[in-house]
Amino acid sequence: MARAFCTVCVAVLLLVCVGCREGDKGKGMQLSPSARAGETGGLVPVTSAEEMDLVEEVASARAAYRHGLDLLIAYYRDSGNHMKRTWAEKELASLNVIPQYKYVIDAEIAGPELQALESIPEADALYAEALAYERGSRRLLILRDKDMLRMAIEKYNDVIRRHPTSDKIGDAAYRAGQLYHHFKDYRIAVTYYERSFQWDPATIYPSRFKAAWIYDDYYHNRERALQLYREGLEKLPRNRYLEWREFAELRVRGLSGSPPATLEP
Repeated sequence: MARAFCTVCVAVLLLVCVGCREGDKGKGMQLSPSARAGETGGLVPVTSAEEMDLVEEVASARAAYRHGLDLLIAYYRDSGNHMKRTWAEKELASLNVIPQYKYVIDAEIAGPELQALESIPEADALYAEALAYERGSRRLLILRDKDMLRMAIEKYNDVIRRHPTSDKIGDAAYRAGQLYHHFKDYRIAVTYYERSFQWDPATIYPSRFKAAWIYDDYYHNRERALQLYREGLEKLPRNRYLEWREFAELRVRGLSGSPPATLEP
């Protein structure tokens, strides 16, 4: 009875998470304040050289614009021109508020072939930093500090980008996927969930179930959702994530026959 109740709770929470159907607005890809201060660093090669050139050009232009405003503010401060200094400060403040996007999706670039092979102290330290940012983002009961979450995402991506053979890359992909999921960046989240079990097939996290749910409810890709629900049921230990297992069994039955229009149990 208690387990059935928990399964219903999972279904209800998933429906609540969908809420407004709008998503994929890139909120998790917006730069955190710390990243804006040093935008030109950390870029990595992408499949398209043209895309990389354009991304680098935008990052350089942003950095040059910010630097120019800093110089202008200093000039007007030293010359005693309070009016123009105020204008420049307002313009800089506006630059700090408008959304700025990273554009480079690390899990997409890395591809599915990486393997979580070895313990690397530097990667472990980055992962611990990411966890600290993620846990430090909590405000009150359900509120989260979005900039702290974005800094956590950056650290998880640092693990993947800098230490592609670390045994933490699967974990980092899963946790980054959860944060992108929180921002409703579903296409990015599902990529990270999939990388989690592609890079670490023995992952202890329910990444297959969560990727399946996105394919199932958000993109209505029944074939891929059914495949991942089944893989999750097969590969995850039977004594873990019992609510997810029951929910997956429910959806496998639904998707194998005539599924309802929604995820209601």
